[in-house]
Amino acid sequence: MSAMPSKVSIREVGPRDGLQNEDPVPTGAKVRLLDALSRTGVGRIEAVSFVHPKAIPQMADADEVWKAARKDPAVRYSALVPNSRGAQRALDAGFSEIEVVVSASDTHNRRNLNRSTVESLDDIAALIDLLHTAGARAEVIVATSFGCPYEGDVEPDRVAAIVDRVVADGADRVAFGDTTGMATPPRVVAVVSRVRENHPDLPLLLHFHNTRGTALANVYAALQLGVTEFDASVGGLGGCPYAPGASGNVATEEVVHMLHDMGIETGVDLDTLIDVARLAQEIVGRDLPSGVLRAGPRLPSGR
Repeated sequence: MSAMPSKVSIREVGPRDGLQNEDPVPTGAKVRLLDALSRTGVGRIEAVSFVHPKAIPQMADADEVWKAARKDPAVRYSALVPNSRGAQRALDAGFSEIEVVVSASDTHNRRNLNRSTVESLDDIAALIDLLHTAGARAEVIVATSFGCPYEGDVEPDRVAAIVDRVVADGADRVAFGDTTGMATPPRVVAVVSRVRENHPDLPLLLHFHNTRGTALANVYAALQLGVTEFDASVGGLGGCPYAPGASGNVATEEVVHMLHDMGIETGVDLDTLIDVARLAQEIVGRDLPSGVLRAGPRLPSGR
């Protein structure tokens, strides 16, 4: 186990991952949410995804949202893309941090991207070259890293082999997605430890869903391994349209609340973030699952 970090970087994924599983939200409301999140102190935001509108109609207005959004120079914004075509759209829109996803599970990859994992990896190699030529950075997200709703357990060796491939192809950083909330602390330890055998200095980011109530425990397990980068979604918004039972991501305010109580800095103002979670709840028109949103912080004021 590594020493517990003193500071953690959170990437807010509510505007993209959080909204893709909801009924379509008006463009103006998306911009309000994105701009409000930019004022919370969060250092990174996944703003939009450039996908075919037939695949994810909720993201059909990505260009319009990004053009209208207030870009805070203190925030690093990124976009998710499914392939080289989407990457070119993201570059044309002005993004310099771009994420591409591949599933460790071949079945999920076919459901999500209509191709095999190997076919996606071949496309990612070309995509990385495209991004680097344009001066952008490429992050590869390995979905279903801790389990697949179609295939069951995913072996850490399979995840590690995918990381070996994308690093060899030039990926700048790697993220592990718990797509349907199948991760538990021992599985987090197994995957991170196995990947670090070959890549001890590779920047890693973990993306947990709270489908089965284990997300904060998984964050804690990753912290003990020295992981300092996590995805989270305001209010606990999110899910995967191509995986049954994939309820929302871990709520950003729950992660921040826990980290601050542990003495770990995030740069996020918790009270402001809770206000934005209320806004997110209003925008989607339903109660969100965040316990901190419902009950507030354990002390009268967050920090």
